[in-house]
Amino acid sequence: MESFQWLKDLFTTTDSVAHIVLLYAIVIAIGVYLGKIKVFGISLGVTFVLFAGIVAGHIGFTAPTPILTFAQDFGLILFVFMIGMQVGPGFFESFGTAGIKLNGLAASAILLNILVMFGCYYIFFDTSDVRNLPMMVGTLYGAVTNTPGLGAANEALTTVFPNGAPQIASAYACAYPLGVLGIIGATILIRYACKVKLEKEEERLKAMEESNANKKPYKMHLEVTNKYLEGKTLLQVHDFLNRDFVVSRLVHDGELCIPNRDTVFHLGDQMLIVCAEADQEAIMAFIGPKLDIDFEQQDQPLVSKRILITNPSINGKTLASMHFSSVHGVNVTRVTRHGMDLFASAGLPLQVGDKIMVVGPEDAVDRVADKMGNSVRRLNAPNIATIFVGIFLGLIFGSLPFAIPGMPVPVKLGLAGGPLIIAILIGRYGYKIHLVTYTTTSANMMLREIGLVLFLASVGIKAGANFFETVVQGDGLLYVLTGFLITVIPILIVGPIARMKFRFNYFTIAGMIAGTYTDPPALAYANSICSKEAPALGYSTVYPLSMFLRIFTAQIIVLFFCG
Repeated sequence: MESFQWLKDLFTTTDSVAHIVLLYAIVIAIGVYLGKIKVFGISLGVTFVLFAGIVAGHIGFTAPTPILTFAQDFGLILFVFMIGMQVGPGFFESFGTAGIKLNGLAASAILLNILVMFGCYYIFFDTSDVRNLPMMVGTLYGAVTNTPGLGAANEALTTVFPNGAPQIASAYACAYPLGVLGIIGATILIRYACKVKLEKEEERLKAMEESNANKKPYKMHLEVTNKYLEGKTLLQVHDFLNRDFVVSRLVHDGELCIPNRDTVFHLGDQMLIVCAEADQEAIMAFIGPKLDIDFEQQDQPLVSKRILITNPSINGKTLASMHFSSVHGVNVTRVTRHGMDLFASAGLPLQVGDKIMVVGPEDAVDRVADKMGNSVRRLNAPNIATIFVGIFLGLIFGSLPFAIPGMPVPVKLGLAGGPLIIAILIGRYGYKIHLVTYTTTSANMMLREIGLVLFLASVGIKAGANFFETVVQGDGLLYVLTGFLITVIPILIVGPIARMKFRFNYFTIAGMIAGTYTDPPALAYANSICSKEAPALGYSTVYPLSMFLRIFTAQIIVLFFCG
């Protein structure tokens, strides 16, 4: 047996680096693998790491508390910061006409979650016990399946309970599984309560898509027949129409050329125009009829090329400021961002990672490609400096004390709120201070998941020692019941309102609910019953604000009511 003493020491010497790394490796690996198991098509995903950590903590497989606390806090910071970077570019743009209504409904659901939590607290629990409300906060965030909120509440509790905060992860773990089921179940219940026919909803979506003159690029070949245009420059025509369009090629007297702002129009000229789909009829009515030809198929000295923007100096510059036509002799006809084609309007700011379609002489196009960077290898290189500059600023911002009258201690945004807000601002406006904010989707997901599993494993291990006592001898079943109420009641209120009052498509509502609860399994269910992008659109519209409110309100509840 002496020959295996090294193995025993590896598992029992809790303060050794090898033991600590082994602990996290085992807990995270087991949790991730178990999280992939589906029951009725639903899995708990990476959150199973929390349960694996609880089991490890319960059997005494643990590490020194300072180490666990460091890994927990660092994981939380990394997780929320990468979330902020992800949602930042679309955070302020999500408040469009329909976006305001959807975000208003999402905010209402979040408020109702909190109100139901307080209702359950006063009905079912002893309010004289100061530890019951924090445990209900843990139940709340398990019920809404929001791990960042749990982290924010956990971090804020250390301020309120400096001598030892309640292990709210136990309540979170009790409420989480039924929370996942409750979100999907309530979404299905709305379908039957509102007498929704999925086939008709699909047809409505198809009809809306066909009637929607959106901003996707539209190409057409036109002949100049309007006598007014004789002798007018492209700039004059553009200003008069007051619509964004690009003339990428023009044929005059049989010669093909690249027009610029000073190009003069003549009767009989033929041109290739790229414009927003909504503007095609107005432009055609003003210039002239469509032609059944294709300049791109004719022999000519021009080329079309997609160029990848990887030069950091281009970040944030508008198309107009680049002077592609007047200086470089080329035209940009469309911009592709995150797989979406955008119309190349003059005021569109370019971002690292965009692909632009450039038309012009081959040598001019090549010069533009060099200027833009056009290096996939450069794009794949991580901009790690931006991440740590943002974390540095986020920690400083989160540590700033805000004195509020009536509060026993100044309010701080903390390790979750500070980095989140700074990350959102950097993701949206970082280019203005020359910060390259582009991160590949895979890199962002990897850093997020590493941060998340470190946080979940640490919280689970710390909570494991008292978890089973909490569930079996304490209020575990009550946490499950109240968590289910917190999950379901707001959905059954907000969902019908979204359907009956605001007339939203059922698939959009399902996506909105999934985004409000930041719950990927619910989104997966919504996607499984719809062939269109409506669920994903609803999800992405409310997700940024919902994530922010979940994290922010967690700290507000703890600091205002748990003191």
